[in-house]
Amino acid sequence: MRTVAIAGASGFVGRALARALGPDHGVIALGRSPPADEPAGSDGPRPSLDWRRCDLFSLLDAERGLAGADVGVYLVHSMLPTSRLVQGHFQDLDLICADNFARAARRAGLRRIVYLGGLVPPAGGARLSAHLASRLEVERALAAHGVPLIALRASMVIGAGGSSFEIMVRLVERLRAMICPAWTLTPTQPIALADVVRLLRFAIDDGDLPAGDYDVGGPDVVSYRALMGLTAARLGLPRRPMLPVPFFSPGLSRLWVSLFGGAPRALVMPLVQSLRHPMVARDRRLQERAGVPGTPLVAALDDALAARAASARGGARLGAHPAQAIRRLARPAGDVRSVQRLALPRGHDARWIADEYLRWLPRHLRFLLHVDITRGDGGGNGQGPPIVCQFRFALLRRPLIELRFSPERSTPDRPLFYVTGGLLARRDPSRGRLEFRELPGRTTALAALHDYVPRLPFAVYVATQGLVHRMAMAAFARHLRHAA
Repeated sequence: MRTVAIAGASGFVGRALARALGPDHGVIALGRSPPADEPAGSDGPRPSLDWRRCDLFSLLDAERGLAGADVGVYLVHSMLPTSRLVQGHFQDLDLICADNFARAARRAGLRRIVYLGGLVPPAGGARLSAHLASRLEVERALAAHGVPLIALRASMVIGAGGSSFEIMVRLVERLRAMICPAWTLTPTQPIALADVVRLLRFAIDDGDLPAGDYDVGGPDVVSYRALMGLTAARLGLPRRPMLPVPFFSPGLSRLWVSLFGGAPRALVMPLVQSLRHPMVARDRRLQERAGVPGTPLVAALDDALAARAASARGGARLGAHPAQAIRRLARPAGDVRSVQRLALPRGHDARWIADEYLRWLPRHLRFLLHVDITRGDGGGNGQGPPIVCQFRFALLRRPLIELRFSPERSTPDRPLFYVTGGLLARRDPSRGRLEFRELPGRTTALAALHDYVPRLPFAVYVATQGLVHRMAMAAFARHLRHAA
């Protein structure tokens, strides 16, 4: 029996895939919280899941989550906050999760990783939006650690509970007339949820399928304006007048999509910026091999709208009102996550960046901060790696923050320090840690503070310690760019 680990199992694609995997598959569902209840009207019983609590920002969690799996399926997007305070861009957060998954997959001996990402427009067009560039970067990170990767690239997935689909339906339901910016004329090739699930299952089961990227899509190519008009017709709504405007206006689009689409602005803005790109499959060779030509768009809409109505009648947590459900699942705890992208000078690794940070920081904040470092013996000369680092004010004996190097969890491309004490940090229940992570290509790295729980009142922390940390990391990033 093949065991499949699904990261993102609580999402609408993950839940549908878990239902579709038959008795010849074991299913491991990875997530921060248990998978949501099944929506009413789902087709067929859901197999029993081995649910494993897994925070993909933690490499240790990812390794425990993938233990015993044969195939990993990666369905994770990180555009919504996962902590009470997040300093950093969603692209960098996504990259950490994907890199952890790929590292853990290598350690677990997975046969392959199957990933659902976004279509990539033809080269030579406009520069990729941040959202699509992130999807492509995640794809490369998943393939960077030696486990074969099957990447399915898709446009909008037509299915109840999908964020893009639900935003579109809510716009159509709520607006009697629509202002249509230029992006509404962009062509797109949506694909039915059922087809995505069939193709994911095929990629899991076909051992001869070569690693690589595969565009997938339905048989119909339409503009977003035509898609909204067709959705209104399938809902049985009166015809919606659509007023074209000859400009893209991402700011205005974000405002009305967020207001009337019922989705958080943090989710809407990256999606809106991607709408200027044609999302059309270059070829559909995977579908030809799998015998999945695709569901016609009208039938896909009818199926999704029927499942959405069934979810609303059944009061499911996801499906009828996904934006609110997403907010509940992603409700941040009382911790801090801070991620910065850094230049990696040629010939150096992430361990060098960690050492340079500990050398640079007391110089940069010399009037405010001292750093006391206890190093390993380095062969008896006391010049080994930093083991304990204590940050303190000049006039205080007790440290403000204490970091302890973790040799058993560190590698040259990912040194890790745990927050083990200090006046400004709560040790329990925090899993606070600072890491420096080298990225594929060896030209950039990430500095990331995870699960840090401050002792200060949160508003005071944000205005003082959090602000100093963000400013110091920005200055360190400039220092490394100069060095590079």
